[in-house]
Amino acid sequence: MVEEPKSAADYLQATRDVGFDELLGANHSDATACPLPRQADSVKTARDVTRSTLSDWGLSELSDDAALVVSELVTNAVRYALCPPSQIETTPITLMLLHLSPHVLLAVADPSDEVPTPKEPDFISENGRGLYIVETYSQCWGWDHLDRGGKAVWALFSGTV
Repeated sequence: MVEEPKSAADYLQATRDVGFDELLGANHSDATACPLPRQADSVKTARDVTRSTLSDWGLSELSDDAALVVSELVTNAVRYALCPPSQIETTPITLMLLHLSPHVLLAVADPSDEVPTPKEPDFISENGRGLYIVETYSQCWGWDHLDRGGKAVWALFSGTV
């Protein structure tokens, strides 16, 4: 039996101890994984999955912030995740939500090894604010390399209001 993490830092360490690769492939009642094609309408699908999953977990109060953050992460994955054209169908983007009370971790895995790099937000431009939004609306965020290649960019939310 795994002891329930007490803080956000404990939660993130427990997630890293298990590994995002295993979490992305696991089938748990407290986790949802959704493969997404590398296309623009995947952003809406990711928002819908996030909202319905949080509602199922009784955490609807997180829906707006989490849907906004997942929109940014999936948009970045669709726009910037590079992989050879021959692998586009076999290496989809994957949305994962994991609930370990009182926290929710959402992660977007993509085939690119390129590190997400925050930019100074330009509030006039239509681009470049994604990671600023992720940082602003989540408790914390980061990324981890996947053993299979690529990365998972994650954001942590507290389910307590």
